[in-house]
Amino acid sequence: MPIREMLTRVGDKWSILTLGALGAQRMRFGALNRAVPGISPRVLAVTLRALERDGLVLRTAYATVPPRVEYEVTARGRSLRDALRPLAEWVIANREGLEESRRDFDRQAEPAAEVLAEPMLTKS
Repeated sequence: MPIREMLTRVGDKWSILTLGALGAQRMRFGALNRAVPGISPRVLAVTLRALERDGLVLRTAYATVPPRVEYEVTARGRSLRDALRPLAEWVIANREGLEESRRDFDRQAEPAAEVLAEPMLTKS
């Protein structure tokens, strides 16, 4: 598998958030869906399937009525989560500075956007 394809999987927003939400516990689909803000059930299902396919998440189905399915992070998934932890810590430590830089950039870009929005005068 090309490295680009692997980075797409491990760098996917929903994959990272899903692994983080699972933590060190087993979770059922509904609980996991509530633990990952903003994810739709369909996107969560697709994400879990991809994580399971890559050996990052284990899906266990129990023969009960109604059927019960639980998900947990595998050893490989934990090693990925451990590798991502410094990145998450960097984001948390630098969040305010990043937001400030964005505000400054957007303020500087506003006058340029206004000039571009003005109708151009043409000679008649």
